Amino acid sequence: MKVGIVEVAARAGVSEATVSRVINRRQGVAKKTRDAVESAMSELGYERAVQGQLVAVVTERVSNPFFADVAERIESALAPHGLKTLLCPAFPGGVQEPEFITSIVDKGIAAVVFLSASNTLEGADTDTYELLRARRIPYIGVNGEFADGVPAPVFSTDDMLAAELAVDHLYRLGHRRIGMASGPTGNHPAERRVRGFVEAMARRGVADADRWVIRQSYTVEGGQAAAVSLLGRGATAVVAASDYMALGAIRGIRRQGYSVPGDVSVVGYDGTMITEFLDPPLTTVRQPTDRLALEVGRSILELVSNRDVPTGELLFDPELVIRASTGPAPGE
Repeated sequence: MKVGIVEVAARAGVSEATVSRVINRRQGVAKKTRDAVESAMSELGYERAVQGQLVAVVTERVSNPFFADVAERIESALAPHGLKTLLCPAFPGGVQEPEFITSIVDKGIAAVVFLSASNTLEGADTDTYELLRARRIPYIGVNGEFADGVPAPVFSTDDMLAAELAVDHLYRLGHRRIGMASGPTGNHPAERRVRGFVEAMARRGVADADRWVIRQSYTVEGGQAAAVSLLGRGATAVVAASDYMALGAIRGIRRQGYSVPGDVSVVGYDGTMITEFLDPPLTTVRQPTDRLALEVGRSILELVSNRDVPTGELLFDPELVIRASTGPAPGE
């Protein structure tokens, strides 16, 4: 049987938190309790293999507050168990993902988290994953399934539901010409948000919803360009694929002489803290950052303790946060 802190805690008759304190040699545990935990670890064959090791978090968009927040929360979940996170910002023009992995794979890495990295891309090279499997280093994906045939746990926000929540909110406000500022082609989350948007519009009788989708980069500039194009098509509302794109959309709308939300409503996606302090405060579909990070942390602890974690994708429900960037359609 694969032994983890759950089994040790049960054998010693203490909480998992107490076992964690003993493993990490922290104060506040009575000698009798510490001896019982040490004895249980010895009897069960538990190894302190993870003590002091690193968990690499690979992401392309560390400048985006959402990804920084997820990485920080993963660190908080792992630190009490003796694991430290190493942030690997594999952005275009910098050190790339394969270089990061090959340079750290022999440095005591306990696990790797792909945070909206290569796991979001269609046709991504699987060599990095094969290297990790060969070294028996577990890995997890966040917000993007790995290429077909790559067995790993993945934890994602339900992008289809996110699009439905945004469209439903705008439709209830009377908007019918709703456009989407989407991420680029070939990006798994972007593809699913587009599919969710098109299906949500189709359920409301819009047969040509594809024409209301503009593909752009996940940037302020991308959101601005998409919004200007959608205004040219007569859109009264914009569903942005990220909060950054929503910022750009608002800027583009204003530069065209329109107001938000008086003339055009805007909905973002991610739910980062800054959205509450924008002008106007941004209506957004919030990703469940805390639950995503908690599940990632829990699964890593299981994997590095040689316990099985189900592979495949687990979806988490997002939440619509209504603020002042959305209002009734003009004329309503």
